[in-house]
Amino acid sequence: MPPFPQDVTVDPPGPESRDAYEVSAEFYDILQADQDRARVHRFYGRDVRAARRGVLDVGAGTGRVTLMSLAESRAPVHAVEPARSMRSLLMTRLAALPVDMRTRVTVHPHGLDEAALRAVADVAICHNTIGCLPPASRRALWSAVARALVPGGVLLVHLPPDRLPRAESTHVLPAQKVGEHVYGGRMVMSADADRIRTRFDYWVRGAKGVLREYTETFWMWPASRAEVAGELAGSGFVPLPERADPAVLAVRLGRARRAPRADRPGGVRRGARL
Repeated sequence: MPPFPQDVTVDPPGPESRDAYEVSAEFYDILQADQDRARVHRFYGRDVRAARRGVLDVGAGTGRVTLMSLAESRAPVHAVEPARSMRSLLMTRLAALPVDMRTRVTVHPHGLDEAALRAVADVAICHNTIGCLPPASRRALWSAVARALVPGGVLLVHLPPDRLPRAESTHVLPAQKVGEHVYGGRMVMSADADRIRTRFDYWVRGAKGVLREYTETFWMWPASRAEVAGELAGSGFVPLPERADPAVLAVRLGRARRAPRADRPGGVRRGARL
């Protein structure tokens, strides 16, 4: 890395909350990328190819949906990712793209409400995102998505777990070899009051055994398909036919109702006094 020029000063960053993904960012792609890449294409590819106004990726993470959207559509892409560690990986990926692709994507480094996007997309995607939002934050998100979509725009929601786990469950992440080291991990889920405790245990092994071990815990809030659909209806979304995979809920933003014209039957006559 080249040294900083002597006449350049760098201000320390302002106070920020702890990055929730500072551990997982290193392991996320190497342990889950292949499966997630196929799933993203299967869930959203058809709608992204039909996008014309733009694609909105809410909770872009390391860029799986964003990169697929750039490859499958010529529309602009808005990637919303408030976590610095995940956003750093996304930016590294974007930097390696051809210029004509890179100039079509805008990365927003905060939540969607703060990004204040208005009518920028006709397709919005929430992939592997809303389960990590408390119910009040999840409900607030739908209004922000509605503002970011054009009337008639499609929203695709990767649904969270619909109930609390009855017992602790463990999912082992397939180990991956990188040079002389092997990366592995597991996800452990358990109920805790009205939330799901999701713990990720990661490890790196070499020829002489374990080199590093980390643990990071996330919280998830279950919600049924009917519950999420009801929340979306409150923000003006109407259901679309069910997709092949029940993990995805598809809705469309209702078109704004036209006010009655004054010269139509049932409307207020021009010049009438109210």
